[in-house]
Amino acid sequence: MKAWLCENPIGPEALEWKDLPTPEPKAGEVRIAIKAASLNFPDLLIVQNKYQAKPTPPFVPGSEYAGVIEAVGDGVTNFKVGDAVAAFGGGGGFGTHVVAKTSLLMPLPKGFAFDDAAAFLCTYGTTWHALMDRGALKAGETVLVLGAAGGVGTAAIQIAKAAGAKVIAAASSDEKCALCKELGADATINYAKSNIRDEIKALTDGKGPDIVYDPVGGDLAEPVFRSIGWRGRYLVIGFAQGTIPAIPLNLTLLKGASIVGVFWGEFARREPKNHVQALADLAAWYAQGKIKPVIDTRLPMTGLKDAFTRMGSRQVRGKLVLVNE
Repeated sequence: MKAWLCENPIGPEALEWKDLPTPEPKAGEVRIAIKAASLNFPDLLIVQNKYQAKPTPPFVPGSEYAGVIEAVGDGVTNFKVGDAVAAFGGGGGFGTHVVAKTSLLMPLPKGFAFDDAAAFLCTYGTTWHALMDRGALKAGETVLVLGAAGGVGTAAIQIAKAAGAKVIAAASSDEKCALCKELGADATINYAKSNIRDEIKALTDGKGPDIVYDPVGGDLAEPVFRSIGWRGRYLVIGFAQGTIPAIPLNLTLLKGASIVGVFWGEFARREPKNHVQALADLAAWYAQGKIKPVIDTRLPMTGLKDAFTRMGSRQVRGKLVLVNE
């Protein structure tokens, strides 16, 4: 097999495409021939040694992928050779083969494209958990999505619309705002050109959004929280801008609002039954055409460094996907 090996986590430039022994699955594991893998922001942090989870070098990065099972370990009865699956977690996705625990796998229904599946679990799983579970989104409510043209942002637009919400999508360029409109956003805000508080006030008749979906963090967080509606829920997804904001807690009192943490990976670990049901609901929505990953660019698996460069440019709309031909 071949894979991108990280022997020195100083950044993508240190990764090497190498021949490695093809692994054999142990008890409770399967070996997957990888068809497609996608990039997530933590993948970049991991190879820079900046993520909270720090694998011991050498390791193969890549947390989200899809492919076909070609070998099963002892005791595996719920999957068989030839099954199409997607997985998130554990690393190893940026290569031709990987061994994964069956607990990480999502069986793919017939007709679920591999490149879509590789861009599905993390973004849609996170967003379902955020909006439907942690945010308790109800039809008719207003959701403000920050970083709305990115991977989780585009998923948030689709899931919120499918749930019957009004969506205001905030992004950093007119081109990104146009994409959000294509995905169903009711209104957009280009926060690089306009005052986001003024725009939120105008678009909500002064009431503010019921839910804020924030994967960005940084300097937008406080002004947006000051604009949230009564009993609003501010969903903390991540910090793509790089800075973790500090929000004055008196604002939660004045707004009767909540700051809600969203940790999808821990949710999946602690509440496996709820996690599995959420994925089944999402797969049904995919089959019905209600949701579909937005794929910015498809590159060969050997193009990982180019993909990281594009991710670092902050110009990605949706997800970057690497494919094994």
